[in-house]
Parts: sequence; structure tokens; C-alpha cells
Amino acid sequence: MKKNIVIGLVVLVALAGGLWVQVLRQAPVSTPPGIGAASLDFAFPDVDGQMQNIRQWQGKILVINFWATWCGPCLQEIPEFIRLQDEYGGRGVQFVGIAIEDREAVAAYLKGVAVNYPVMVAGDAGSYLARQLGNIINAVPFTVIVDHQGQIVHRQPGELSRQQFQRIVEPLLTAPLLAAK
Repeated sequence: MKKNIVIGLVVLVALAGGLWVQVLRQAPVSTPPGIGAASLDFAFPDVDGQMQNIRQWQGKILVINFWATWCGPCLQEIPEFIRLQDEYGGRGVQFVGIAIEDREAVAAYLKGVAVNYPVMVAGDAGSYLARQLGNIINAVPFTVIVDHQGQIVHRQPGELSRQQFQRIVEPLLTAPLLAAK
């Protein structure tokens, strides 16, 4: 009897934990305007070994995506990110990929997929940076959206859909126009 109760409690705890993780993965985490996070001053090499500093895109709306080639959801969202970079790049949006694995795997993947935005290779340091930027559950993919002023306005554990992207980014595109009036 006691054994059945213990097993039942373990099952309930496991189910509750699983539901909690599922809710966190599906619920985007928005940050109120004006609230930033860890410093957006970092640099990692690209697949060619050239250091790329995030400051080179200062003043743009940044979509910083932490990903890995072994992550199925990461690979599913990259084609949409390529299309969104094409559509929104001329309007001041810059996607930046940060791979949390080794250069060889990333280089091999990029040979087969024409990614039109910069990809940095960060390994474990990328996972650490993602945690600093708010990835408290170590989700992959994990995306951070940064406004023109360098403030994090959205954190997305799990996949970022086109609809979510547009809902967050479209207002940011008109924000400078409103401020100028």
C-alpha cells in the first residue's frame, strides 16, 4: 500500500514538472520597455574564425537566436528566419545566430543551408550568455529581441514563429517614427 502511494506521488510530481516545463516553453517572456538585461557587449568567432562583435549592429533591431545543429526545433525555425531577414533586413532588423556547439558542426550545416545572417560559434560560452540574457530554463532554441536602443524587449524560450516575430517587431519599427513626431 505504501509503495503504491509513493509511486503515485512520484508520478504526480513528474507530471506537474512536465506540465510546468511545457508551459514555460510555450509562453513567451516579454520584458517591459526600458528594462534591459546583461550587457549586450560580446564577441564570438564566426565559422571562419573571424571575431564578430555584437556592437557592429548597434542601432538595429536585433533578433539574437541561440541554436545548435543537433536541435530539431532550431533547424525548423532557421528557414523562417532566413525569409524574415530578407523581408525585414532593409527595415533595420538584423538576425544573429549564436551556435552553442563547435565550429566543425556549424560549418558543415552552413554548407548545406544558405543562411543570410551572421552566425557566431560560441560553444559553452554561448549557453552561459543565453543564461545571462534570461534563458533560465536552458531552452534551445532561445531568442532575444533587442530594440534600437539596445534594450531587450522579448525573450523566447523555444521556437519563435513568424506571427510572434511580427507582433513584437512591427511596433518597434514604427517606434522611432512616433518618437520623432
